[in-house]
Amino acid sequence: MSLHDDLTAVRRTLDELTRKVERLEQQAAATRGKPALAPDPSRMVTVPDTPYDSALWTDSDDEGLGARDRRAP
Repeated sequence: MSLHDDLTAVRRTLDELTRKVERLEQQAAATRGKPALAPDPSRMVTVPDTPYDSALWTDSDDEGLGARDRRAP
């Protein structure tokens, strides 16, 4: 592709992005002042404040570090 083709593609993409942002701004303006929908209580999950049992993590690996008893390659 030539520089002119690259610039044309960038301009087209930028124009599309501008249109999408304007559409989002219009949608946001239309929803301002409307009350937010209340969450569906049947889909809510209660998370207890008590600490988790440490036995849950006994055989777990450190995320991204691999197993404790093996060396990295």
